[in-house]
Amino acid sequence: MNSSKRVFVIGATGTIGRAVVRALMHQGFDVVCFIRPPSIKKELDQNKQRESLFAGASIRYGEVSDPQSIQEQGFQGEKFDVLVSCLASRTGTPKDAWAIDHQAHLNILEAAKSAGIAHFILLSAICVQKPLLAFQHAKLAFEKALIESRLTYSIVRPTAFFKSLSGQIGRVKNGKPFLLFGDGMLTSCKPISDSDLADFIVSCIHDHTKHNCILPIGGPSAAITPREQGEKLFALLGKEVRFKQVPVALLDVIIFILSGLGKVIPSLADKAELARIGRYYATESMLVWDAQKGVYDAAATPSTGDETLFNYYAELVAGTAELERGNHAVF
Repeated sequence: MNSSKRVFVIGATGTIGRAVVRALMHQGFDVVCFIRPPSIKKELDQNKQRESLFAGASIRYGEVSDPQSIQEQGFQGEKFDVLVSCLASRTGTPKDAWAIDHQAHLNILEAAKSAGIAHFILLSAICVQKPLLAFQHAKLAFEKALIESRLTYSIVRPTAFFKSLSGQIGRVKNGKPFLLFGDGMLTSCKPISDSDLADFIVSCIHDHTKHNCILPIGGPSAAITPREQGEKLFALLGKEVRFKQVPVALLDVIIFILSGLGKVIPSLADKAELARIGRYYATESMLVWDAQKGVYDAAATPSTGDETLFNYYAELVAGTAELERGNHAVF
């Protein structure tokens, strides 16, 4: 058992964070989750659910944007061996990304160093290897700070999540076509489940080959395209295959218009960035990028776990799994 190892978790309330806490608890670690304090009745009710969800783990409330709160409400002068961060900006817009993906993580890093934490495990994203967006640059800036911090680090860069590739099940069930950008073959990915990713993250604690490393990781299946995802959904639902192709140029037009209007109406600038995020995921594969060859390499993208996207689709169709969407889902 690992009860002598104390692990401090940031971002525990997200779907990946919850899976990480479950995996840590299952393996016998002493876990403390640092989450935002309740402010309204709805959140108080949510906190009751959290206490049930994280049974066995300690919950502490504070603000990652406040270095003093991290120290006083979070660490409380106690010793921890490992810090795991599953924290990420909710929207990916520039203000949010630099506040959370970068500055909040810098706050956490400095507090961790002061508290004597030796190992920092960071959940990042595989898309930062080809950065075009604000949140990718923010994540990379913190990755650099972490690498230079002299703490032992494990930077985990997962491929696509199941939840982010499942948003069209409802529309297909309702008789609508599956939407594709271009011919549906522009991109591919090796999706990874929450639980398989959580097990991989937790394995970084004791596996020294994962220390001081950047770790791209995908699920166990071969790389799959959006067209293959759609074909499988129709097969599972027993429906005739129907696709509707959306030209990427349409996204370019939307981005151009929103960017122009955003110079006058700031809120539209954020919408333009969200459209850029959608375009990125619609046109870039979530696989290891070979910069020398200028291609995405499925064979070079490591795999882990045993849960596949298509098995997850089958569970969703059967009603034995519940869908939770990701913030950066394309549809």
